[in-house]
Amino acid sequence: MPAERMRWWGWGDPERAPVLSPGALTLLRETLGIVSEPRPPVALAGVRLESSAIPDRALAALREIVGADGVRDDQAERVTHAAGKGYPDLVRLRAGTPDGAPDAVAYPSSREQLVAVLDACAQHSLAIVPFGGGTSVVGGVAPMRGPHKGVLALDMSELASVLDLDRESSIVKVQSGMRARELERWLAREGLTLGHFPQSFEYVSLGGCAATRSAGQASTGYGRFDELVLGLSLTAPAGRIELPAHPASAAGPNLRELIVGSEGTLGVIDELSLRVRPAPDVRIYEGAFFEGLEQGAQALREMAQSHTTPDVARLSDENETRISLMLAGAEGVKTRLGRAYIGARGYGEGALAILGFEGEERDASTRRSRARRIVRGHGGLLVGASPGRAWLRSRFQAPYLRDELITHGAIVETLETATRWGNLMALHQKVTDAIEASLRTCGTPGVVGCHISHLYETGASLYFTFLAPASTGKEIDQWQAVKAAASRAIVDGGGTITHHHAVGRDHVPWLEREIGEGGIDALRALKRQLDPQGIMNPGKLLP
Repeated sequence: MPAERMRWWGWGDPERAPVLSPGALTLLRETLGIVSEPRPPVALAGVRLESSAIPDRALAALREIVGADGVRDDQAERVTHAAGKGYPDLVRLRAGTPDGAPDAVAYPSSREQLVAVLDACAQHSLAIVPFGGGTSVVGGVAPMRGPHKGVLALDMSELASVLDLDRESSIVKVQSGMRARELERWLAREGLTLGHFPQSFEYVSLGGCAATRSAGQASTGYGRFDELVLGLSLTAPAGRIELPAHPASAAGPNLRELIVGSEGTLGVIDELSLRVRPAPDVRIYEGAFFEGLEQGAQALREMAQSHTTPDVARLSDENETRISLMLAGAEGVKTRLGRAYIGARGYGEGALAILGFEGEERDASTRRSRARRIVRGHGGLLVGASPGRAWLRSRFQAPYLRDELITHGAIVETLETATRWGNLMALHQKVTDAIEASLRTCGTPGVVGCHISHLYETGASLYFTFLAPASTGKEIDQWQAVKAAASRAIVDGGGTITHHHAVGRDHVPWLEREIGEGGIDALRALKRQLDPQGIMNPGKLLP
């Protein structure tokens, strides 16, 4: 069984002491008007689950395949695999009322066992939910059984080895249950890096990254995960697909692109061949202030279109800049002096950018020099390395903070999209307005922040965060109203329904707007071929 496991009711290390900074408490009181007492989660024993629905002979068949210890149906295992880490998941788990749970959890430890488990589930009409790190924030691992007798969580954590390293070709081959953090540690000993650092980096599995077309914080420089996948193997109920890691091919449509992003609905991605790079000699991170989001966006666009792109580029709008300073504890003398320095130059609150350059020292320094000239050309104010170092230190901390804000009575949620440069500012305003209006309609006005990241020559992503007082007892209704309003604004405003969170369950109603009826029919045809009984992750991706 996995050595490291997250809190069953929230994010991260169970031993980590929860704490809110003085700035966060100030935000709750003065900005959101929240003064309620903390509401901790119920005890694990108090979580209410229905009895397992898997027939005894099906359990016996599964245990025959993976061993008696390889199938678990106790309370802790079922609760741990009952949901991902989206806001509604956490609200339900903390209240002890998850929206369903798997009837059992299986831990295959070989490809042969994996194939046999899929065969047994097809024979006994059990739905299968592939489970990596359990980090989905869009309902991607919700244990939905569809028309089947029961649902099995297929935990891939026992299939977590490095299989091969081809240094000359810069390719590493791994089993998909390996976590991103563990592969990065392994590669570091070889002087290499994958360069994939999503906010879920500590826990996400590599198979999960492939299944959801993940994008990490440094994807502008290192590439999105789908760009890192050179080859893979898929075990599906109807057979296997093995795609070698050719540098390029004209052998028909790219099947790799159909499997990457399939979210466990076609089969289980069990092996991956990934592109790696030399570990960077230097990491240079610094901050810049712009008068506003639009000025900063123009600077980032010029960087992207002149091939001067930082490996990490992150530009917060004025609201997110203000919130970030508050949450970081903006009471310090150094911060007050910094604000006075910025304000005296006409920037007011401003829009803060974090720019990071990694790699060989000469190349990183050259790109940095060019980017700094672009920043100045758009009226930006370079403020040194301190903001960059602070961001690096805290880059994986937001989910921990979210847990504590929820404990103190806030609704905290993120959503993301991407669009063309020419539409970026208009879409930013439409989605911000939609979220703010929906929160007011719910009677819980809040704050909405956004940052631009993941730069492309033709456009960029927008990542929104909103905070508001939670509607006690009606948290899910409140979330659904805001989520629907934001999603309508995104698709009506010309954005993709998701840039990197994936479709999961939450975005299913909006997929046809993006790929059309013909696209949905094509995906359904592929699923029928690979998963004729429809046992793979029901209710996800496809309407």
